[in-house]
This record gives sequence, structure tokens and C-alpha cells, in this order.
Amino acid sequence: MGEVVVALDSFKGSLGAAQATAALARGLRRHAARPAVHEHPVADGGEGTVDAAIAAGFTPAGLTVTGPLGQPVAARYAHRGEVAVVELAQASGLPDAPSPTTALAASTFGTGELIAAALDAGHRQVVVGLGGSATTDGGTGLLAALGARLLDAAGRELTGRTSALPAVAAVDLTSLHRGLRDAELVVACDVDNPLLGPEGAAAVFGPQKGADEATVATLERALSAWAPLLEAATGAAAADAPGAGAAGGAGFALFTLGARRVPGIDLVLRLTGLPERLPRADLVITGEGSLDRQSLRGKAPLGVAAAARLAGVPAYVVAGRSRLTPAEVTAAGFAGAFTLTDLEPDPGRCMAEAVPLLERLGEQLARHVFG
Repeated sequence: MGEVVVALDSFKGSLGAAQATAALARGLRRHAARPAVHEHPVADGGEGTVDAAIAAGFTPAGLTVTGPLGQPVAARYAHRGEVAVVELAQASGLPDAPSPTTALAASTFGTGELIAAALDAGHRQVVVGLGGSATTDGGTGLLAALGARLLDAAGRELTGRTSALPAVAAVDLTSLHRGLRDAELVVACDVDNPLLGPEGAAAVFGPQKGADEATVATLERALSAWAPLLEAATGAAAADAPGAGAAGGAGFALFTLGARRVPGIDLVLRLTGLPERLPRADLVITGEGSLDRQSLRGKAPLGVAAAARLAGVPAYVVAGRSRLTPAEVTAAGFAGAFTLTDLEPDPGRCMAEAVPLLERLGEQLARHVFG
């Protein structure tokens, strides 16, 4: 047995991708076969995307930006050459206690500040991962941070530092960041929802961000008024584009600026160079906190398994828990599945003791593979 590649996504609520990958790798290395284990944390465009890029050799750039509710937060982007990787979850991610109030107020302003910082630094391709947002502001905050003027019905300028969506009546894009003229924007996301309607940003994702039924209706009305304003200002019809509903309409705003959408995991794998490493490997192990049918819709483990299959390398999957049948695991391209709940049936203890349990799971997987 030659090289084993460990490529885990985050175990949400417990460990980041790099921590989870390192813990499993330690368990694998304890086997008497002493396998050569390469750690390659991954992400699908959401939380952990910047960390995955940094682990693959990108340089971090830290700064303080505006959080989703107007408070300062520490964030960073990753860069290498002309490419910068921005993660919306760092600047505009879910608060600890989402509610109808936070669902209405949350803004993408800080994400726009990260993009602006990357442009100021001279990067000419800016990748924006859209997973894990607290926001349903239609990208109004993001645009304001990039120089757009948002005006209310009386012609007063709205800052966008908390959501301007319910009040915005006009938008002026003449002062947009000059760097956008020469830069390519790439949206990394794994959802294809439009901006509006029963499959749109408010209806599908609003409740996950604390919105109750009345708040969802309010957000839908506001997005329906905002969409034609921005489309008229940019000349781009983007509300129905797949992914326009991502991050509460941040995808829509970026598409009107000319961004192109790519599946998050595909982009992360390319940026981090995993496909080039796999042909030298004998085994790849991937995983995330919860393995379920949502995992089969473009999440990181499925993307890693697809890359491994192209390289002719078997792939195992590990997770905190699995809701897939053995047949579904096999159909997804995995040689087998191992879970923390196999070792500890209490989900609370699995989350609290994820590091030692992943180490034990690594030892168990090594015994299964190496004997």
C-alpha cells in the first residue's frame, strides 16, 4: 500500500475540515503498516473553503469586516497569484440564535468588503463561496460595499450594513469598484435555486435562517421588488438563473455583475489540486459530519468520490452519522462507510468528542484496509 489521501469536509458544529482530516490521519498512521497519509482538507464552497485553499498553499489575508448584523468580525480570504478565494460564511454567516429579526436584518455587506479587498490587492479572479449565509438581502449589502448607491423612496442613501432590502427603491451603479471592470467573478455554490418563488431564496432557505412564515412572505415581496430594479440597472436578467437564490440572493447580485457559477466542490478540488494527486494514491478517504441524501447533491464527499473514480482509486467515506443505506453508499461510488455513531451512539458525545472518535475511526478503517 502506497499513499492514502484523506480529504474530509468539516464536521459542522464540531470540527473544521483541517481538524477532522488531521484527526482521522493520526488514527490511520497508528497502524503497523505505517501508511503514507497525505492530508488534503476540502470544502464545497461553504464554510471551510478558504481554509481548504490555505491548506493547499494559498496565502491568507486577514482583515476586519462588517458582520451580518453590522458588528465587526474577523475574516480572511486566500490568494495565490491572480486568484483570490472569498468565503461568504466568514463575513455573513449565521448568528448563534437566528430569528425572524436577524433574518430580516442580516446583510452581505462584509462579503462585499472581502471582495473589495481582494480587488484592491490586484487579484483578477475572485472566487466567492456562497454556502452558510445568514442573509436574505438580495445581495444589496454586497453591492453597497462594492460602491453601489442604494436609495430609499425619498432618495436617501441606505448604507446596507444591515439589510437595505425592504427599503431600497432605486440603485445607482455608477460608482462600482473599478476593479470589477477587469476582474472575473466566480460563484462557487452547490444549489440551483432561482431568486423568487416556491423554490427561491426566501421560501426554501429563509426558515433555515430564522424566518417564520410572515417573514418569508415579507422577504419574498422585497426580493420581487428588488429584482427588476437591479436587472434594469445592469441590463442582466438573472433572477431565474440557477443559483440566483444562493445565499439569500447574493448569487443573483453577483450574476448581474457578470459572475459565472460553478459547483463548489468542483472548483475547490481544482484550486487545491486534488485531481492531480489522486493518480499517485492507492486509497482516498473523504467525508463530512452528516452523510444523507443531501450529500448526494454535489456535496464534498460525492465530488471527491467522483474524482477518485476517474483516477481509478477506491474511496471510503467517514461521517458523524449516516442516513444512507449500504446500497446507496455503494451507488454513490464509495467502497464503504464508517461513522462515529458506530463507535458512540450518543450524537451529543459524538460532537463533543469528535477528535478522539475520528482517531479511533482511523484506526478501525486502517485495520479494515490493511488487515
